[in-house]
Amino acid sequence: MPIRILTLIFSLFLFTLQPTAFAQKKASKKVAQELQADVAYLASDELEGRRTGSSGEHKAADYIEKRYIAEQIAPYKGQYRYPFHFIYGKEIGPGTQVLINGAAMKMDDEAFPLPFSANRHVTGDVLPDVMEQGNIWLLPLFTDQDQANNPHFEAEQTMFDRTKEAQKQGASAVVFYDSYGSKWEPVFNKHSELEPAAIPVVYLTHNAYQKYVKQPDSTAQKGLAVDMTVAVNKVERTGTNLAAYIDNHARYTVILGAHYDHLGYGEDGNSLYANAGKEHQIHHGADDNASGTAAVLQMAKWVKKNSKKLNHYNYLFLNFSGEELGLYGSKNFVKDQSIDSAHIAYMINMDMVGRLNDSTRYLELGGVGTSPAWADVVAEGTDFKLKLDSSGVGPSDHTSFYNAGIPVLFFFTGQHMDYHKPSDKAELLNYPGEAMVLDYVKTVVSSMDKSGVKPAFTATKQAATGRRNYKVSLGIMPDYSFQEGGVRVDGVSDNRPAMRAGIKQGDIITRLGDTHINGMQSYMEALNKLSPGDKTQVTITRDGKELVLPVEMSK
Repeated sequence: MPIRILTLIFSLFLFTLQPTAFAQKKASKKVAQELQADVAYLASDELEGRRTGSSGEHKAADYIEKRYIAEQIAPYKGQYRYPFHFIYGKEIGPGTQVLINGAAMKMDDEAFPLPFSANRHVTGDVLPDVMEQGNIWLLPLFTDQDQANNPHFEAEQTMFDRTKEAQKQGASAVVFYDSYGSKWEPVFNKHSELEPAAIPVVYLTHNAYQKYVKQPDSTAQKGLAVDMTVAVNKVERTGTNLAAYIDNHARYTVILGAHYDHLGYGEDGNSLYANAGKEHQIHHGADDNASGTAAVLQMAKWVKKNSKKLNHYNYLFLNFSGEELGLYGSKNFVKDQSIDSAHIAYMINMDMVGRLNDSTRYLELGGVGTSPAWADVVAEGTDFKLKLDSSGVGPSDHTSFYNAGIPVLFFFTGQHMDYHKPSDKAELLNYPGEAMVLDYVKTVVSSMDKSGVKPAFTATKQAATGRRNYKVSLGIMPDYSFQEGGVRVDGVSDNRPAMRAGIKQGDIITRLGDTHINGMQSYMEALNKLSPGDKTQVTITRDGKELVLPVEMSK
């Protein structure tokens, strides 16, 4: 018998034995094609990088909403869109001006207020030989040429510390200047983390110093008339989350989510492209995270199609914006929609799932320590080379849900050279590979749905988030995006001082010991004053009410 006929018979035999495998392969091919179509649009030039609050983000939101409607998946609580507002940085406000002897400084080129400056109008005379004795202090930023040439000199922090000292000694304003011509002169830092000072503070560039401040010896006794008006405003932005819902009238809900925003043209300073400041290029964000967005849309379609089998949970599909800026969208959704562990079974987050390596089949899976239920479920993904991470905290939106006491899983196909660069384009993704990752996600979801029970939550260890080493720690995760005075608690670690004191997620710390907390700067100063074993009090605001709680500090 010819080999061709033998091969045909053998193929028919395999097809008879494995009809489901054949159908699976066919289905995966279709899934890969649909993933590619979604990513091709989301990462196209038309959407200009989907920067939060931009027209590109709005177009992406339109597309995602239409996809849910096409699949007949209902909106969550009657609406698909959930706009959120947040403060993102600061800007020099209109009316800001600095005059020296009547000459107006050019903003940015010659002078600018520091981002921690108070908003106020101050006028006064400064004598060169007693620069620190009047109501307005005139201070050099650098003490010598070596300091001026040091690229690691912390100029903004130095000016903040010296401003606080000047304020204590009665200064009503401070003007810093560069007398050495440093090439590392500071610029207005719109994302400064320093909390507001109580007095106005401005900076004069080296050119302005030479032109308006430095005086020849013959005029050394002439004073400087300083007139300054400072307005530093908070920059508010608006992003849009999307939510679709399959209501099976179950007791618990499963959340499947991914962020859809990206970097735009890199305007927010988070691009890794070498020429980001010189070239105006779209950051397409195909893998990060059009891939995860397309994955959520596929999961929604699959759950809807298999609703007769997958009916022991409700399913909530979330597409977040603002992730690239600091998880703003997911944090806001958890807070505004009162998402809590009492009603949510678990959350799956897919961020950068489009670059599976066919040779290594490497797949990172985070959050496996957030529930004992994950141990058996994860073992079913044996086709991948898994890198398991137990922590529920990571650089993506699952962190917001872990901090609410919800078990999480985080799927990620790995880092690559195109991350946060314009070169992260749709044609570089492995769509059949992403379809295989989705098959694994579907296995997890199917396995969990068989019981419909709520998996137990386990708190996991996490690395310290502070920049410095302190003798003590409260054991909280601060919300670095909060800028309304005080420090808002994003998460509380088990068996740490904060938990023992009764501090909860969402509380705002306004005083620790004898230090008033206005932001992260004063919070860190308060920690620096305390030692292990010290007993003190922490003042918090919870639901608009002030509470004073006793706390014993520990390392």
